[in-house]
Amino acid sequence: MTYQFDWSVLLSAQARQWLLQGVATTLAISALAWLIALALGILAGALRSLKFAPLRMVAAAYVEFFRNVPLLVWMFFWYFAVPPLLPQPVQDWLYDHGAEFAAGTAALGVYHGARFSEMIRAGIQAIPKTQLEAALSTGLSTAQAFRLVILPIALRLIVPPLTNETLNLLKNSSVALTIGVAELTFQTRQIETYTARAFEALTAGTLIYLILCLTIARVMARVERRFAIPGMVGSVETEH
Repeated sequence: MTYQFDWSVLLSAQARQWLLQGVATTLAISALAWLIALALGILAGALRSLKFAPLRMVAAAYVEFFRNVPLLVWMFFWYFAVPPLLPQPVQDWLYDHGAEFAAGTAALGVYHGARFSEMIRAGIQAIPKTQLEAALSTGLSTAQAFRLVILPIALRLIVPPLTNETLNLLKNSSVALTIGVAELTFQTRQIETYTARAFEALTAGTLIYLILCLTIARVMARVERRFAIPGMVGSVETEH
């Protein structure tokens, strides 16, 4: 093998700065998208559990649409198709304040919200119906019963599948490089471009992703143990 490894390219001040910036951007876009996904997932998951058919159909349409549309297409849609529909002052503000980041965050959040909703719906269905009946018998409305009783229990039940989807969201943030978001994969490609050291640059990116994912998995495992409900762990199954 004639290739000469040169790991010193990763130790330069410029390379370290690019990697740190990439990690910060990856964590920022992933965290914001996760919050959007969780909010949409809770809403859609709850609506899909209601008896009122129109709301159930709206939530089901949202889920089915995003389960069958590639993330890359949706990312392009938010970046290229949505801004022209906005008022000109809003477009100007977006392009001056990081339209790429906003589009990537929205695309990731809405896309994974559909996947989160299926887990939340499964969590709700794993709760005995008598739990809702008991909540209603205390005088709570259906909305209050869901908000105060059902959803808190469901969220505790879905921590294991939620961990997997959180890791998928973090890894899918790399797709944002296609619209110019300077996240971790973008920065490793930039190092490769400037140093012509693809193996070293991409190895660094791979290891950083691995460390981030293992850290999140460990944190979520502690959350799972802390909030586990005896007798109900492992009862949640999601549809694929």
